[in-house]
Amino acid sequence: MASFILRRLFAAALVLFAATFIMYLLVAYSGDPLKELYESQAPNKEALIEARSDLLNLDVPPILRYFLWLGGVVHGDFGYTVQGLSVNEVLANAAASTIQLVTAAEIIAIVIGLIVGIATALRQYSGFDYSITFLAFLFFSLPVFWVAVLLKQYGAIAFNDWLAEPTISVPVTIGLALLSGFLWMSILGGPPKRRWLTFGVATAATAAILVFFDLTQWFATPSIGIVGVAATAVGAAFLVTAVSTGLRQRRTLYGALITAGIGVALYYPMLTLVFPMMSWPLLIALAILAVVVGGLVGWFIGGNHRAASARTSAITAFLVAGVLALEGYLVWWSAYANASRIGGRPIATVGSQTPSLGGNFWIQGIDTFTHLLLPTIAIVLISIASLSRYARASMLEVLGQDYIRTAKAKGLSGRTVVVRHGLRNALIPVMTIIAMDIGALIGGAVITEQVFGWKGMGQLFVQGVRSVDPNPVMAFFLVTGILAVLFNLIADLLYASLDPRIRVS
Repeated sequence: MASFILRRLFAAALVLFAATFIMYLLVAYSGDPLKELYESQAPNKEALIEARSDLLNLDVPPILRYFLWLGGVVHGDFGYTVQGLSVNEVLANAAASTIQLVTAAEIIAIVIGLIVGIATALRQYSGFDYSITFLAFLFFSLPVFWVAVLLKQYGAIAFNDWLAEPTISVPVTIGLALLSGFLWMSILGGPPKRRWLTFGVATAATAAILVFFDLTQWFATPSIGIVGVAATAVGAAFLVTAVSTGLRQRRTLYGALITAGIGVALYYPMLTLVFPMMSWPLLIALAILAVVVGGLVGWFIGGNHRAASARTSAITAFLVAGVLALEGYLVWWSAYANASRIGGRPIATVGSQTPSLGGNFWIQGIDTFTHLLLPTIAIVLISIASLSRYARASMLEVLGQDYIRTAKAKGLSGRTVVVRHGLRNALIPVMTIIAMDIGALIGGAVITEQVFGWKGMGQLFVQGVRSVDPNPVMAFFLVTGILAVLFNLIADLLYASLDPRIRVS
C-alpha cells in the first residue's frame, strides 16, 4: 500500500511539474503585465514600473522566472499579484469561497445522482426511467452559463417578484398536483390498479398542500411546526429502517421511532432555549450529541441486532436534528427577507454575501444559503445528469451478475439484494466518476462564479489571465491539479475497501 501511494505521488509530481511549467510560460508570454503602467499618465510612472518589475521579477526571462516561482512555492510562498497583494492571502479567501460552493454542490449531486440512478435501474424501461433519461441528457447537453442565466432570470428575479404576493392560482395548483401524481405513479409502478391509486393519493395530497400554503401565506412566513416535525421524524424513522434493515426488524423500527419521538419532544425547548444562543460550535456539538443519543437508544432497544439498530437510530437522529435546525432557519426567514439590506428580495443573484447585513447566527446562515442557492443548483443539475447515468449503468450491470441471481434464488429480500449485494459493487466504477467530477467542478466553477459574481477560485483565475498575472493563475492551476490527483488517489484506495477482490499493491 505504501509503495503504491509513493509511486502514484511521484508520478503526480512529475505531471504537475510539466503542466505548471507549460502553463506558466503560456501566461507569461500571453502579454505584458506592465502595459497598464506604460499607458498611465501618472507622474511617478517610471517608479511604478520599476517597483512592479522588481516585485514580479520581470527582468528575469520567463523560463528562469518559473523556477524562482517554484522555489517560492516549495517554501509556501505563491508570490504577489500585479497589484502587490500576497497571493497566499488572496488564494486562502478564494479557496474558502469556492470550497463552500463546490462542497455543497458535490454532496447534493452525489446523493441525488446515486438515488436517481439506482431508482431508474430498478425501474428499467418504465415511464420514470425514460423521463429521467430524457432530463439527464437534456441537462448534460446544456452549457452551464446558459443554465446559470436562466436561473438568475426565473429562479431569482421572477421568484422574488412572486414572493411580494405569494399566491398560488387554481390552474397552477391543478397542474402541479397532476404532475406530482404522474411522477409518483411512474416511480412506484406496480399493477394498473396500484398505479392509479398512487396517482389519486399523490394528486390529492399535493393539491391539499398547495391550498394550505396559499391560504396560510406560508411562503411569506414559512414554518414546519411541531406537526410537520413529527410527521417528518416518523417518516424518516420508517424510511431509514426500511433501507437499513427492513421493516420486519421490529425492534430496530421501535428504536428509530423512539429516537424520532425524543426529537419531537425537544421541539419547544430547542426553539425557546437553545436556538436564541445558537453558534456553529454549539450546532456541531448538538449534531454529534443527537447521533450519540440515537445510537445508544438503538443499541439498548435492538436486542440481537444491536449494531444495525444503533446505526438506524443514529441516522434517524441526525435527520431529525437536521429538520429541527431547518425550523430554526425558517423562524428567522421573515426577519431576513424584510431586512433593509434585503428589501424583500431574498434570493440573491450576485456575490457570496450581503454587505453590512449583521444579524444573528440564523440570519447569517440564511444569507449564505440564499447566495449559494442559484450557483449550487446550476452546478448540481449538470453533475446529477452524468452521475445518475453512470450509477444506472453500473447498477444494471451488477444486477445481471450471477451472484445477484443466486442471492434472489436463496430467497433474500429485494432490499437485501439491492443494498447489500448490488449497491456496494455498483459504487466501484462510480467512485472514479465522483473523484474526477470534484476536480471538474472546481474548473467548471470558473464559469459559474463569473456569472454569479462569486469571488472564488474562478474569479482569481479570470482576473489573473486578464491582467497577465502568472502568480494567481498558477496558484489556481496548482491547487486544482493537486486536488485532482488527490481525489483520484482516494478513489483508487476506495476500490479496495468496496471490493475485497481488489488489492492496492
